[in-house]
Amino acid sequence: MIESSCHCGAVKLEIDTAPETVKDCNCSICRRYGVLWAYYSPNQIRISGGPTDIYMWNDREIEFHRCRHCGCVTHWAPVDKSLRRMGVNARLMAPQVLARARVRRLDGADTEKYLDE
Repeated sequence: MIESSCHCGAVKLEIDTAPETVKDCNCSICRRYGVLWAYYSPNQIRISGGPTDIYMWNDREIEFHRCRHCGCVTHWAPVDKSLRRMGVNARLMAPQVLARARVRRLDGADTEKYLDE
């Protein structure tokens, strides 16, 4: 069980397993947020506390959640709840958990290809 939280601790995430890989994307929003995304099925994550604010842009298919108190981006979830994938901000995990994950660099700004292959 991996536990993480926003800076102030108001939003807590419990995740079944540590990520083996995380994605460092350079698209317009991810590079501004400075996140590393770990991907899970929603049934592998428990989110408590809050409240969170939601930001959506462009096609409005993804909800980016952030703590209403400290502003940390905690996760994203699809608007269509039948989709079984969501992203957790792995930078909120303990450094020793994150250090074991392979970082994949994605050119989300242009080619949608991984730069580290």
